[in-house]
Amino acid sequence: MIDQRQNAPRRYFVDAQGHRVLIGLSLEETAEFEALDLAPKETVQIVVETRAGTGAAAVDDVRWLELYSKHEGAWRAWIAQSQAGRTQDLGFVNYA
Repeated sequence: MIDQRQNAPRRYFVDAQGHRVLIGLSLEETAEFEALDLAPKETVQIVVETRAGTGAAAVDDVRWLELYSKHEGAWRAWIAQSQAGRTQDLGFVNYA
C-alpha cells in the first residue's frame, strides 16, 4: 500500500534495544534474512534444478521463505492496524 505522498510503508522498525529490524523479526532473524536475500543469484538456479531431487541449496531457499512469511504476516497486521487507526482518527461513523 502506498500513502498519499507516494511513499511505500516502511518495513523496518527500531526495536526496544535500538536496533533496526524488519517488523516481525528479531535482530538475528533480520540479519539472517538480509544475508539470504543478498546471496548470489546462482543459488536460486541451483535450487530450481535440485528441487526434483534432494539438494542442500534448497535449505537456504526454504529458510528465506520462512523468514519472509513471518515478516510479511507481521507487516500486513501492522498495515491493517495502521489503517484502522487512521479511519478512526478521521471521525468516520459506522451506521451499520
